[in-house]
Amino acid sequence: MKTVAIIGSQWGDEGKGKVIDYLARKADVVVRAQGGNNAGHTLVVGDKKYALHLIPSGVLNPNTINIIGNGIVFDPKGFLDELEKLKDDNIDVSNIKISDRAHVIFPYHKELDALAEEARGENKIGTTKKGIGPCYMDKTERSGIRICDLMDKDIFYNKLKLQVEAKNNLVKNIYKKDELFDLETIYNEYLEYADKIREYVDDTSVIVYNAIKEGKKVLFEGAQGTLLDLDLGTYPFVTSSHPISGGFAIGSGIGPNMIKDVIGIVKSYTTRVGEGPFVTELNDEIGEQIRVQGNEFGTTTGRARRCGWFDSVIVKYSARVNGLTSISLMLLDVLTGFDTIKICTAYKMGDKIIKDFPASLEDLSKCEPVYEELQGWNEDITNIEKFEDLPENAKKYINKIEEIVGVSVDMISVGPKRTQTIIRKNIF
Repeated sequence: MKTVAIIGSQWGDEGKGKVIDYLARKADVVVRAQGGNNAGHTLVVGDKKYALHLIPSGVLNPNTINIIGNGIVFDPKGFLDELEKLKDDNIDVSNIKISDRAHVIFPYHKELDALAEEARGENKIGTTKKGIGPCYMDKTERSGIRICDLMDKDIFYNKLKLQVEAKNNLVKNIYKKDELFDLETIYNEYLEYADKIREYVDDTSVIVYNAIKEGKKVLFEGAQGTLLDLDLGTYPFVTSSHPISGGFAIGSGIGPNMIKDVIGIVKSYTTRVGEGPFVTELNDEIGEQIRVQGNEFGTTTGRARRCGWFDSVIVKYSARVNGLTSISLMLLDVLTGFDTIKICTAYKMGDKIIKDFPASLEDLSKCEPVYEELQGWNEDITNIEKFEDLPENAKKYINKIEEIVGVSVDMISVGPKRTQTIIRKNIF
């Protein structure tokens, strides 16, 4: 089997898009399996930038099938807007397939997302307000509307009617708002969407399964990151789905034994967006320097990311829960110019040394980083093509990460372009 899963190994924003794009050129099928258009990948091809939020990155390759799996929550308007931008750039979009089992995001999901976040006050979780959580809530409550429902106007109307009534009661009686949702407006709007997406809808689980059985190269495209996982992340400051390797099996409709390799995408430092404790965060000039040099602003939201030194406690945790077989180390060039570079090797909580990532955020907020300091480098590494040609201190930094985490670093990114990638081991 030639199947590879790409996993964000920190809080997301690790640079997955570049690795996915790099590997997608060799893939026959690329699969998105969780989340929605609350995620974003920036791809740089030549001098052209593409910002993808819902459509898999393989769309830039004309012979690749691109799957939006059953684990996705699907925003039809967001999808169609993204589709039009790709068409404007003369990108072939005929090989996109949307699962008929995926759940659909509606205007009431977005409104309830914003109202719930507002009601949390100081306890806000930093949602993108794109309706992701409320859509997954309906899915779990077993009242959601799926793509297959959207394809039948009568079934769709009956299910939407129940949902609009329920959501209007919620808005009126819980949030005390007078602006209610209009059934006919939403129904007619989404019927138009249904007609536009119908040609892309399919049983994607069958497509993925058959591709794997036929020995084709299948790439599972991760969104967000391990510490945003609903079960294993820094709950409640997490997303509403499972961006770990196990999430791919459920979200694409295949058995877990059909995924052979799991590549952890790891930023050479640490960032996160939104609320919650962050042990290695740097609220100083160094943190700002990393932010500026790394252009650490969200693809989807534009929000400035919080920045800090490399946290090996997090990456070891990610290696364990995902079963990482390889690491792709990203944005190494951002660390050029620092006299010294630090790696967090453990946490200190009072008199206690912690080497495993704690579940309790209260405990995590009490932790301080235990650092190992390494010498930095000043040489420009953005045009280096071989590991052996990197500065000695850069090689020592990579070797130290491998030693601590226990997983080999097989790809190294030294710049945003496809060509700025050092390959130590071929994946596909």
